Amino acid sequence: MNRQTLLTHANVVLPDGVAENSAVLIDDGMIVAIDPINSGMATVIDLSGRLLMPGMIDLHCDALEKEVEPRPNVHFPLNFACSQADKRNAMAGVTTVFHALSFAHQEFGVRNNLFAAEIAHAIHDWQQYAQVENRVHARCEITDASAPEILAELIDKNEVHLLSFMDHTPGQGQFKDVAAYRSYLAGSYKKTEEELDNLLQSKFANLQGTTELIGQLARKAKAHGIPLASHDDDSPERVGVMAELGVSISEFPVNIETARTAKYRGISTLFGAPNVLRGASQSGSMRALDAVLKGVADCLCGDYSAAALLPAVFKLAELGDFELQDMVALVTCNPAHAAGLPDRGEIVVGKRADLIAVQHLGGLPQVEHVWVRGQAVFSTHSNMMPCYSKQSGQQEGVSLC
Repeated sequence: MNRQTLLTHANVVLPDGVAENSAVLIDDGMIVAIDPINSGMATVIDLSGRLLMPGMIDLHCDALEKEVEPRPNVHFPLNFACSQADKRNAMAGVTTVFHALSFAHQEFGVRNNLFAAEIAHAIHDWQQYAQVENRVHARCEITDASAPEILAELIDKNEVHLLSFMDHTPGQGQFKDVAAYRSYLAGSYKKTEEELDNLLQSKFANLQGTTELIGQLARKAKAHGIPLASHDDDSPERVGVMAELGVSISEFPVNIETARTAKYRGISTLFGAPNVLRGASQSGSMRALDAVLKGVADCLCGDYSAAALLPAVFKLAELGDFELQDMVALVTCNPAHAAGLPDRGEIVVGKRADLIAVQHLGGLPQVEHVWVRGQAVFSTHSNMMPCYSKQSGQQEGVSLC
């Protein structure tokens, strides 16, 4: 069986620029050459001028929760939800996804400890059938004293790949005041006034005394090589506290000063691609565009929409004085570095052949083909099988025209 594939006539996004009319040789799931002199009997696929870039790496996407619970208290089977999320990520060009699951003790719909743990198990079980690499990003609400024990069990089972600490207590972070918090829960999760009163009372009561539990969980995660993240940091002081825990990723810092502090301390910053497309944060925090323009954004994530990643990259390239490869890095090599995945995220010899071919249609960049470890997992074309010359037995190019 021929393991080699040669992708030809592509505009290839390399770390330092875009190589026009270039070729990439894949062998046994790895990139083995760029513009090879001899490709032997490789299967040839003619990309006909499409853009070839690394597969995207999404460190924070909670869309799976909506696949599980499309409406409040309406649940799909978990294997069905995982399969649908997997397909959606492949179509979006995401080849490594960290599904963000909240462990928040029944605070937000499916975002309770036992249900979130079941989803984590389901992600792990479904991976053997998956098109892309599905990982678990466990989000620990620090006011939930019962979450660390459950998360520790998942860590021991190697079912957590990224752990973040979040605090949705009103008055800081995402929710600037109690009214904003109550409005969000009442609208999104249909909480009654009595439920909201009890929840708020519990959150404020539990805010004290969780430091040691969180510290223990952080140490356990680090011992297992799991990267740590913080969520909605709103001050340099908060960044400092998180840094002491060993956090290496700051998700959605709410203002420029906080983002700058994170960068200064060597912490990667993460912003939402939907924020870029919409031109604003849904919670009134800083615009992701401003973070990129001011040089304090390291990574973009899908947040609630994996499909937003690719158009956000091109929108940034158009709006700012940026090189395309630098914007592509926000969704490829930068998140790979932040998550401790040095084997992917760049079109470089020796890296994994996680690749996507992109064409602009109707003013939007569209993913036309996806390879994961060199295997084709998604295509919008029906003529992707290699052709052979009956006279010579040599493989002819497969064209995407």
